[in-house]
Amino acid sequence: MIRLNDITSLVQNYHPKADIELIEKAYVFSAKVHQGQIRLSGEPYLSHPLEAAYILAQLKMDVVCIAAGLLHDAVEDSDASLEEIRGLFGEETATIVDGVTKISKMQFVSKEQRQAENVRKMILAMSTDIRVILVKLADRLHNMRTLGFQPEAKQIRIATETLDIYAPLAGRMGINWIKSSLEDLCLFYLEPEIYAKIKDETAQRRGEMEKFMTEVKGILSAKLEESNIQAVIKARQKHFYSIYRKMLDQDLNVNQVYDILAFRVIVNSIKECYEILGHIHSIWKPVPGRFKDYISVPKANMYQSLHTTVIGPLGQRMEIQIRTWEMNRVAESGIAAHWKYKEGSIATQADHKQFTWLQQLLDWQKNLKDPQEFLESVKMDLFPDDVYVFTPRGEVKSFPKGATIIDFAYSIHSEIGEKCVGAKVNGKMVPLRYQLKNGNIVEITTSAKQHPNKDWLKFVKTSRAKTKIRQWIRTEEREEGINFGRTILEKALQQEGLGQINVLKSEQIAAVAKELSFHSVEDLIAQIGFGKTSPRQVVGRIKPRFDIKADRSQGLVSKMVSRFRKPRPEHGIKVNGVSDMLIHFAKCCSPLPGERVVGFITRGRGITIHLESCAHIQNADPDRLVPISWDPTTKESYSASLRVTSVERKGILADISTIISQKDANIIHAEVKTTVDNKGISFFTLEVESYKQLQDIVSAIKKVKNVLIVERL
Repeated sequence: MIRLNDITSLVQNYHPKADIELIEKAYVFSAKVHQGQIRLSGEPYLSHPLEAAYILAQLKMDVVCIAAGLLHDAVEDSDASLEEIRGLFGEETATIVDGVTKISKMQFVSKEQRQAENVRKMILAMSTDIRVILVKLADRLHNMRTLGFQPEAKQIRIATETLDIYAPLAGRMGINWIKSSLEDLCLFYLEPEIYAKIKDETAQRRGEMEKFMTEVKGILSAKLEESNIQAVIKARQKHFYSIYRKMLDQDLNVNQVYDILAFRVIVNSIKECYEILGHIHSIWKPVPGRFKDYISVPKANMYQSLHTTVIGPLGQRMEIQIRTWEMNRVAESGIAAHWKYKEGSIATQADHKQFTWLQQLLDWQKNLKDPQEFLESVKMDLFPDDVYVFTPRGEVKSFPKGATIIDFAYSIHSEIGEKCVGAKVNGKMVPLRYQLKNGNIVEITTSAKQHPNKDWLKFVKTSRAKTKIRQWIRTEEREEGINFGRTILEKALQQEGLGQINVLKSEQIAAVAKELSFHSVEDLIAQIGFGKTSPRQVVGRIKPRFDIKADRSQGLVSKMVSRFRKPRPEHGIKVNGVSDMLIHFAKCCSPLPGERVVGFITRGRGITIHLESCAHIQNADPDRLVPISWDPTTKESYSASLRVTSVERKGILADISTIISQKDANIIHAEVKTTVDNKGISFFTLEVESYKQLQDIVSAIKKVKNVLIVERL
């Protein structure tokens, strides 16, 4: 638990002449009025205002703001009155406490009204004193840190509200560390499984990431030293919520997000920022379109930096930010770095310009009387990555950045989406791929002849549109499967002398479908069309039901074929317990025995085996996926590829080859490349019997001196 001394010591570090007595007096008053109160965590209630005040001290706020942080719940959660606080601590402190109290005190009938009015009150309070919202953010951050003691329904409600309003508000005010902390905490409660996956994946990669960060910082430091530029280089892992957003935006799994590291270079002058940018681009190739100059054109929340994304030393993307110390201070504290209440300071015209966005919000709250319209206007400012457009009737709809006409059409109705052929935006015709922009008025054009296709999945953004398109495609493919399966089965029946009988409408075929665990005859026929069920298997079960015995006689051609037929080679895979199937192994992921795999029905080629995590089957039709297992009785060799990155050393290739040989694996191909910075990159294609054997090889190679990274390709 935070102590009063922790707060006062921190304040005196950045403001040695601060009036610490005011903070101490607020602490004594808060302890008195909250005496005997206990939080759900079991801690004394006083721990909460102490934590909030410490967060404000981290923002380097003045003593009045920190005192208000200690007192922010006194009026709402104790017998203390606002007049009492005004008399003891002054008008400024009372105004802040009153503003924080009013933000969440009133209740409204509808959810929209309640949310809109809360934001409206927040903005009104901010107009009186910007420190009101800073205290509220500190209050919310500590409440989120202790949210686990609340009931689950309340956790979800508070986390949703925080993600909707408080996190983007912190971002809009430029306090990025609070924004990131709130977002990560919200993700923990709203998407616990995804949070756990991201946490596990980053933990597994921590060793490699630390080695990579050390290498990049070493290369960059050496370059800057040559140029006599003094700089501090920092490296960090991106926040979980940032990784989560990348997964959503690019439709990736956790293990497919590679650029989870960010580097920051802090220098003394703006001139050096641009010099370092040139040096970075001379070392690593920049990614086109990923350079942003926020120094020349700062963000609305005062943020300034140069951002560039480059191809790093191991071939992956990495983001580098370049800024001065002053820019770094503003980036960390945001509005708190410029607010006009610092002791003895007078707000400049430049300071007032920083708050133009707040003035805009104030104008909206005065002029827009409808709560929902007001809330939509606020969200357009708080969520710069969202796009807000209008229907011809004036209804506001929000979409993620990059959403298209198809997304808009499906948001109205699934039938409108399916029949959409284009749209008029602000009265002009646009194609389906047109990306929506703020303020667009969109009118959809439909045609009875139109229907969705797989290409739409490449550019739609909303989950609703993606789900509806996939549903339509699955239904369409099922109909194709039924037609194809019916043709195959009828041909097989005809070959066995059942062509004259209407088998497909008989009770016998229905009994066979039930025996094979299908819900209907159509399901059985569709699976034949997809290649999941053999027509001969069905015919073999039907014939006895019509009292037709198998014809054991063979013609000359059949006898010759059987004489020269070779047994099918073993492949170590069982499909629904059957091993005698036509199998191919996917080259994109090269699965090995012991790994979790799934089969994909490839028409005309049997079943292709993929890793469950393979990107190529993440959006595959579920109807064409089949559960499979490895046959433990089969011993076969499988291909696996490794990339080994190492520091150049005589004999290292021989060491690696010896280890592979000692682990009973065979090298069927090897290739070695040398980079400009004296790194050796070796590619090996091996024959192994299992995933475990490959893991043993990788572990052993990692222990070889001068080996940096071992990756499976």
